[in-house]
Amino acid sequence: MSGLVAYCRPGFESDCAAELQEKAAVLGSFGYCQTKAQQGYVIYRCAAEEAEHLAKKLALSELIFSRQFMAILAEIDDLPSEDRVTPLQLALLDEQVTENFAGVKPAGDLRVETPDTNAGKELTKFCRKFTVPLRQGLRKAGWMTPQVSDRRPTLHAFFISNQHVILGFSFSFNQSPWLMGIPRLRMPSDAPSRSTLKLDEAFQVFIPAHEREERVQSGMNAVDLGAAPGGWTYQLVRRGMMVQAVDNGPMAESLMDTGQVKHIREDGFRYRPKKKNVTWLVCDMVEKPSRVGELMTSWILEGDCKEAIFNLKLPMKRRYAAVAEYLAQMKETLSTEGRGRFELQAKQLYHDREEITVHLRWL
Repeated sequence: MSGLVAYCRPGFESDCAAELQEKAAVLGSFGYCQTKAQQGYVIYRCAAEEAEHLAKKLALSELIFSRQFMAILAEIDDLPSEDRVTPLQLALLDEQVTENFAGVKPAGDLRVETPDTNAGKELTKFCRKFTVPLRQGLRKAGWMTPQVSDRRPTLHAFFISNQHVILGFSFSFNQSPWLMGIPRLRMPSDAPSRSTLKLDEAFQVFIPAHEREERVQSGMNAVDLGAAPGGWTYQLVRRGMMVQAVDNGPMAESLMDTGQVKHIREDGFRYRPKKKNVTWLVCDMVEKPSRVGELMTSWILEGDCKEAIFNLKLPMKRRYAAVAEYLAQMKETLSTEGRGRFELQAKQLYHDREEITVHLRWL
Protein backbone atom coordinates (compact mmCIF):
# COMPACT_ATOMS: atom_id res chain seq x y z
CA MET A 1 0.00 0.00 0.00
CA SER A 2 1.16 3.51 -0.78
CA GLY A 3 0.56 6.65 1.26
CA LEU A 4 2.26 9.76 2.60
CA VAL A 5 5.24 10.38 4.85
CA ALA A 6 4.99 13.56 6.93
CA TYR A 7 8.10 14.91 8.68
CA CYS A 8 7.49 16.34 12.16
CA ARG A 9 9.20 17.31 15.38
CA PRO A 10 10.11 14.20 17.45
CA GLY A 11 7.57 13.76 20.21
CA PHE A 12 4.71 15.22 18.19
CA GLU A 13 3.94 12.19 16.02
CA SER A 14 0.47 11.67 17.50
CA ASP A 15 -0.46 15.31 16.87
CA CYS A 16 0.85 15.14 13.31
CA ALA A 17 -1.10 11.91 12.75
CA ALA A 18 -4.36 13.30 14.18
CA GLU A 19 -4.10 16.32 11.92
CA LEU A 20 -3.28 14.24 8.83
CA GLN A 21 -6.16 11.89 9.49
CA GLU A 22 -8.64 14.74 9.89
CA LYS A 23 -7.47 16.80 6.90
CA ALA A 24 -7.24 13.76 4.60
CA ALA A 25 -10.79 12.72 5.52
CA VAL A 26 -12.05 16.16 4.51
CA LEU A 27 -10.52 15.48 1.07
CA GLY A 28 -12.25 12.11 0.84
CA SER A 29 -9.35 9.87 1.85
CA PHE A 30 -9.87 7.40 4.68
CA GLY A 31 -6.54 5.77 5.35
CA TYR A 32 -4.77 5.10 8.63
CA CYS A 33 -1.62 6.36 10.33
CA GLN A 34 1.43 4.42 11.48
CA THR A 35 3.32 6.20 14.25
CA LYS A 36 6.08 5.52 16.71
CA ALA A 37 7.07 7.89 19.50
CA GLN A 38 10.17 10.05 18.90
CA GLN A 39 10.75 8.80 15.34
CA GLY A 40 10.24 12.25 13.76
CA TYR A 41 7.80 11.21 11.03
CA VAL A 42 4.35 9.74 10.44
CA ILE A 43 3.21 7.37 7.68
CA TYR A 44 -0.36 7.77 6.41
CA ARG A 45 -1.34 4.63 4.51
CA CYS A 46 -3.77 4.86 1.60
CA ALA A 47 -4.10 3.80 -2.04
CA ALA A 48 -1.62 5.13 -4.62
CA GLU A 49 -4.19 7.31 -6.43
CA GLU A 50 -5.25 8.83 -3.11
CA ALA A 51 -1.63 9.54 -2.18
CA GLU A 52 -1.06 11.51 -5.39
CA HIS A 53 -4.37 13.34 -4.87
CA LEU A 54 -3.35 14.31 -1.33
CA ALA A 55 0.11 15.40 -2.51
CA LYS A 56 -1.68 17.95 -4.71
CA LYS A 57 -4.65 18.99 -2.60
CA LEU A 58 -3.54 18.65 1.02
CA ALA A 59 -1.98 22.10 1.46
CA LEU A 60 1.26 21.90 3.42
CA SER A 61 0.83 25.54 4.44
CA GLU A 62 -2.36 24.57 6.28
CA LEU A 63 -0.77 21.72 8.25
CA ILE A 64 0.47 22.75 11.69
CA PHE A 65 2.61 19.79 12.72
CA SER A 66 3.99 18.65 9.32
CA ARG A 67 7.20 20.32 8.14
CA GLN A 68 7.18 18.52 4.80
CA PHE A 69 5.35 15.57 3.29
CA MET A 70 5.78 13.30 0.30
CA ALA A 71 3.71 10.68 -1.48
CA ILE A 72 5.33 7.23 -1.30
CA LEU A 73 6.68 5.65 -4.50
CA ALA A 74 8.57 2.71 -3.02
CA GLU A 75 10.07 1.46 0.24
CA ILE A 76 13.24 -0.61 0.61
CA ASP A 77 14.48 -1.94 3.94
CA ASP A 78 17.40 -4.13 2.84
CA LEU A 79 19.72 -1.83 0.88
CA PRO A 80 23.16 -3.40 0.34
CA SER A 81 26.05 -1.24 1.53
CA GLU A 82 28.17 -1.88 -1.57
CA ASP A 83 25.65 -0.50 -4.11
CA ARG A 84 22.67 1.54 -2.98
CA VAL A 85 21.93 3.29 -6.29
CA THR A 86 20.95 0.24 -8.35
CA PRO A 87 18.21 -1.02 -5.99
CA LEU A 88 16.68 2.46 -5.95
CA GLN A 89 16.76 2.62 -9.74
CA LEU A 90 15.08 -0.78 -9.97
CA ALA A 91 12.44 0.17 -7.39
CA LEU A 92 11.43 3.22 -9.43
CA LEU A 93 11.47 1.25 -12.68
CA ASP A 94 9.05 -1.30 -11.23
CA GLU A 95 6.05 -1.66 -13.52
CA GLN A 96 3.51 -0.89 -10.80
CA VAL A 97 5.32 2.29 -9.72
CA THR A 98 5.63 3.46 -13.32
CA GLU A 99 1.96 2.76 -13.96
CA ASN A 100 0.60 4.31 -10.76
CA PHE A 101 2.72 7.46 -10.95
CA ALA A 102 3.21 8.03 -14.66
CA GLY A 103 2.71 11.79 -14.31
CA VAL A 104 5.52 12.14 -11.78
CA LYS A 105 8.29 10.94 -14.09
CA PRO A 106 10.68 12.64 -14.74
CA ALA A 107 11.23 14.60 -11.53
CA GLY A 108 12.95 17.96 -11.63
CA ASP A 109 14.96 17.79 -8.40
CA LEU A 110 16.15 15.42 -5.67
CA ARG A 111 16.35 15.71 -1.89
CA VAL A 112 18.10 13.06 0.20
CA GLU A 113 16.79 13.44 3.73
CA THR A 114 16.52 11.87 7.19
CA PRO A 115 14.22 12.22 10.19
CA ASP A 116 15.12 15.06 12.57
CA THR A 117 16.41 12.69 15.26
CA ASN A 118 19.81 11.85 16.73
CA ALA A 119 19.92 8.71 14.57
CA GLY A 120 18.97 10.79 11.54
CA LYS A 121 21.71 13.34 12.23
CA GLU A 122 24.27 10.54 12.11
CA LEU A 123 23.17 9.87 8.51
CA THR A 124 23.45 13.47 7.26
CA LYS A 125 27.08 13.16 6.14
CA PHE A 126 26.23 10.02 4.16
CA CYS A 127 23.17 11.73 2.63
CA ARG A 128 25.23 14.67 1.40
CA LYS A 129 27.75 12.35 -0.25
CA PHE A 130 25.07 10.07 -1.69
CA THR A 131 23.02 12.84 -3.33
CA VAL A 132 25.26 13.26 -6.40
CA PRO A 133 25.61 9.56 -7.36
CA LEU A 134 21.91 8.97 -6.72
CA ARG A 135 20.95 11.94 -8.91
CA GLN A 136 23.19 10.63 -11.69
CA GLY A 137 21.72 7.14 -11.37
CA LEU A 138 18.14 8.40 -11.48
CA ARG A 139 18.88 10.50 -14.56
CA LYS A 140 20.24 7.39 -16.28
CA ALA A 141 17.03 5.59 -15.34
CA GLY A 142 14.96 8.39 -16.89
CA TRP A 143 13.50 9.41 -13.53
CA MET A 144 15.02 12.90 -13.46
CA THR A 145 15.33 15.76 -15.92
CA PRO A 146 18.85 16.53 -17.24
CA GLN A 147 18.76 19.88 -15.44
CA VAL A 148 17.03 20.94 -12.21
CA SER A 149 13.47 22.05 -12.96
CA ASP A 150 11.04 23.68 -10.53
CA ARG A 151 8.17 22.87 -12.88
CA ARG A 152 8.41 19.16 -12.20
CA PRO A 153 7.82 17.18 -8.98
CA THR A 154 10.67 16.72 -6.51
CA LEU A 155 11.95 13.23 -5.63
CA HIS A 156 12.70 12.48 -1.99
CA ALA A 157 14.92 9.69 -0.68
CA PHE A 158 14.05 9.54 3.02
CA PHE A 159 16.70 7.46 4.84
CA ILE A 160 15.49 5.97 8.11
CA SER A 161 18.74 3.98 8.38
CA ASN A 162 21.60 2.98 6.07
CA GLN A 163 19.52 0.05 4.83
CA HIS A 164 15.99 1.47 5.06
CA VAL A 165 14.83 4.19 2.65
CA ILE A 166 11.44 5.46 1.50
CA LEU A 167 11.28 6.97 -1.98
CA GLY A 168 8.60 9.57 -2.61
CA PHE A 169 7.71 12.80 -4.33
CA SER A 170 6.22 16.20 -3.65
CA PHE A 171 4.87 18.79 -6.04
CA SER A 172 6.81 22.04 -6.42
CA PHE A 173 3.69 24.10 -5.66
CA ASN A 174 3.01 22.23 -2.40
CA GLN A 175 6.29 21.65 -0.58
CA SER A 176 8.71 23.27 1.82
CA PRO A 177 11.54 25.13 0.07
CA TRP A 178 14.04 23.65 2.55
CA LEU A 179 15.67 20.24 2.89
CA MET A 180 13.69 18.26 5.50
CA GLY A 181 11.42 21.28 5.82
CA ILE A 182 14.00 22.98 8.07
CA PRO A 183 15.42 26.46 7.32
CA ARG A 184 19.07 26.59 8.38
CA LEU A 185 19.43 29.84 10.33
CA ARG A 186 22.55 31.17 11.97
CA MET A 187 22.28 32.43 15.54
CA PRO A 188 23.32 36.12 15.52
CA SER A 189 26.18 36.68 17.96
CA ASP A 190 24.68 39.96 19.23
CA ALA A 191 21.08 38.74 19.71
CA PRO A 192 19.85 38.88 23.33
CA SER A 193 18.36 35.36 23.32
CA ARG A 194 17.95 32.24 21.17
CA SER A 195 14.23 32.98 20.88
CA THR A 196 15.24 35.43 18.14
CA LEU A 197 15.42 32.49 15.70
CA LYS A 198 11.69 31.81 16.12
CA LEU A 199 10.69 35.16 14.65
CA ASP A 200 13.38 34.99 11.96
CA GLU A 201 11.99 31.61 10.88
CA ALA A 202 8.38 32.84 11.12
CA PHE A 203 9.03 35.68 8.67
CA GLN A 204 10.50 33.18 6.20
CA VAL A 205 7.72 30.60 6.63
CA PHE A 206 4.69 32.90 6.62
CA ILE A 207 5.76 35.69 4.23
CA PRO A 208 6.37 34.52 0.63
CA ALA A 209 9.79 35.57 -0.66
CA HIS A 210 8.31 37.73 -3.43
CA GLU A 211 6.22 39.68 -0.87
CA ARG A 212 8.81 40.27 1.87
CA GLU A 213 10.22 43.48 0.44
CA GLU A 214 6.76 45.04 0.46
CA ARG A 215 5.40 43.62 3.72
CA VAL A 216 8.55 43.73 5.90
CA GLN A 217 10.04 47.16 5.26
CA SER A 218 12.52 49.46 6.93
CA GLY A 219 10.73 52.35 8.63
CA MET A 220 7.63 50.38 9.60
CA ASN A 221 6.26 50.67 13.13
CA ALA A 222 6.11 47.51 15.23
CA VAL A 223 5.08 46.45 18.74
CA ASP A 224 6.65 43.58 20.68
CA LEU A 225 4.52 42.44 23.63
CA GLY A 226 6.47 40.68 26.37
CA ALA A 227 9.64 41.85 24.69
CA ALA A 228 12.37 41.47 27.36
CA PRO A 229 15.22 40.85 26.92
CA GLY A 230 14.64 41.53 23.21
CA GLY A 231 15.06 38.38 21.13
CA TRP A 232 12.07 39.19 18.91
CA THR A 233 12.69 42.94 19.02
CA TYR A 234 16.14 42.18 17.59
CA GLN A 235 14.61 40.75 14.39
CA LEU A 236 12.40 43.83 13.96
CA VAL A 237 15.33 46.19 14.52
CA ARG A 238 17.59 44.35 12.07
CA ARG A 239 14.87 44.83 9.44
CA GLY A 240 14.92 48.57 10.07
CA MET A 241 11.66 48.91 12.01
CA MET A 242 10.85 51.31 14.85
CA VAL A 243 9.78 49.18 17.81
CA GLN A 244 7.69 49.74 20.91
CA ALA A 245 9.01 47.05 23.26
CA VAL A 246 6.42 46.40 25.96
CA ASP A 247 7.63 44.60 29.09
CA ASN A 248 8.22 45.36 32.76
CA GLY A 249 11.54 43.52 32.51
CA PRO A 250 14.86 44.99 31.27
CA MET A 251 15.76 45.20 27.58
CA ALA A 252 19.23 44.51 26.18
CA GLU A 253 21.30 47.71 26.14
CA SER A 254 22.55 46.91 22.63
CA LEU A 255 18.99 47.24 21.33
CA MET A 256 18.31 50.45 23.22
CA ASP A 257 21.51 51.95 21.78
CA THR A 258 20.17 51.57 18.22
CA GLY A 259 17.69 54.41 18.73
CA GLN A 260 15.00 52.27 17.12
CA VAL A 261 13.48 50.92 20.35
CA LYS A 262 11.18 52.62 22.85
CA HIS A 263 10.93 50.57 26.04
CA ILE A 264 7.46 50.75 27.56
CA ARG A 265 7.25 49.29 31.07
CA GLU A 266 3.68 48.07 31.03
CA ASP A 267 1.57 44.90 31.11
CA GLY A 268 1.40 43.50 27.59
CA PHE A 269 -2.28 42.63 28.02
CA ARG A 270 -3.21 46.24 28.84
CA TYR A 271 -1.05 48.20 26.43
CA ARG A 272 -2.43 49.71 23.21
CA PRO A 273 -0.63 52.14 20.88
CA LYS A 274 -1.84 55.76 20.80
CA LYS A 275 -1.76 55.88 16.99
CA LYS A 276 -3.14 53.45 14.41
CA ASN A 277 0.16 53.29 12.54
CA VAL A 278 1.51 49.89 13.64
CA THR A 279 2.15 47.40 10.86
CA TRP A 280 3.58 44.49 12.85
CA LEU A 281 2.58 43.12 16.25
CA VAL A 282 4.68 40.27 17.65
CA CYS A 283 4.21 38.42 20.92
CA ASP A 284 5.98 35.55 22.68
CA MET A 285 4.47 35.74 26.17
CA VAL A 286 4.23 32.69 28.42
CA GLU A 287 0.48 32.82 28.99
CA LYS A 288 -2.62 30.74 28.45
CA PRO A 289 -2.95 30.28 24.67
CA SER A 290 -6.66 31.11 24.69
CA ARG A 291 -5.88 34.43 26.37
CA VAL A 292 -3.09 35.27 23.91
CA GLY A 293 -5.35 34.33 20.97
CA GLU A 294 -8.08 36.65 22.22
CA LEU A 295 -5.58 39.49 22.65
CA MET A 296 -4.14 39.12 19.15
CA THR A 297 -7.62 38.90 17.62
CA SER A 298 -8.69 42.11 19.36
CA TRP A 299 -5.61 44.00 18.10
CA ILE A 300 -6.45 43.01 14.52
CA LEU A 301 -10.19 43.69 14.88
CA GLU A 302 -9.64 47.12 16.38
CA GLY A 303 -7.11 48.15 13.75
CA ASP A 304 -4.19 48.46 16.17
CA CYS A 305 -1.95 46.49 13.77
CA LYS A 306 -2.06 45.12 10.24
CA GLU A 307 -0.27 41.82 10.77
CA ALA A 308 0.60 39.76 13.84
CA ILE A 309 2.98 36.89 14.59
CA PHE A 310 2.62 35.24 17.99
CA ASN A 311 3.26 32.01 19.85
CA LEU A 312 0.67 29.82 21.55
CA LYS A 313 2.04 27.54 24.27
CA LEU A 314 0.76 23.97 24.00
CA PRO A 315 -0.94 21.90 26.71
CA MET A 316 0.57 18.62 27.86
CA LYS A 317 -2.13 16.41 26.30
CA ARG A 318 -4.43 16.48 23.26
CA ARG A 319 -2.29 19.17 21.72
CA TYR A 320 -3.73 19.08 18.22
CA ALA A 321 -7.31 19.11 19.51
CA ALA A 322 -6.51 22.08 21.76
CA VAL A 323 -4.79 24.00 18.95
CA ALA A 324 -7.71 23.36 16.59
CA GLU A 325 -10.06 24.73 19.25
CA TYR A 326 -7.98 27.90 19.78
CA LEU A 327 -7.78 28.61 16.05
CA ALA A 328 -11.46 27.84 15.48
CA GLN A 329 -12.41 30.37 18.16
CA MET A 330 -10.22 33.03 16.54
CA LYS A 331 -11.70 32.33 13.11
CA GLU A 332 -15.25 32.53 14.47
CA THR A 333 -14.58 35.88 16.15
CA LEU A 334 -12.92 37.32 13.05
CA SER A 335 -15.72 36.05 10.81
CA THR A 336 -18.54 37.45 12.93
CA GLU A 337 -16.96 40.70 14.08
CA GLY A 338 -14.50 41.38 11.27
CA ARG A 339 -14.64 43.59 8.23
CA GLY A 340 -13.57 41.21 5.48
CA ARG A 341 -11.33 38.30 4.54
CA PHE A 342 -8.42 37.36 6.76
CA GLU A 343 -5.47 34.98 6.66
CA LEU A 344 -4.70 32.78 9.66
CA GLN A 345 -1.73 30.41 9.45
CA ALA A 346 -0.21 28.26 12.17
CA LYS A 347 2.93 26.12 12.23
CA GLN A 348 5.12 24.35 14.70
CA LEU A 349 8.39 25.84 13.53
CA TYR A 350 11.74 24.10 13.76
CA HIS A 351 12.84 26.56 16.48
CA ASP A 352 9.62 26.14 18.48
CA ARG A 353 9.45 23.76 21.40
CA GLU A 354 6.17 23.13 23.23
CA GLU A 355 4.38 25.78 21.19
CA ILE A 356 3.17 26.77 17.76
CA THR A 357 3.62 30.06 15.91
CA VAL A 358 0.65 31.82 14.35
CA HIS A 359 0.40 34.53 11.69
CA LEU A 360 -2.72 36.66 11.32
CA ARG A 361 -3.60 39.50 8.94
CA TRP A 362 -6.42 41.08 6.98
CA LEU A 363 -6.33 40.38 3.25
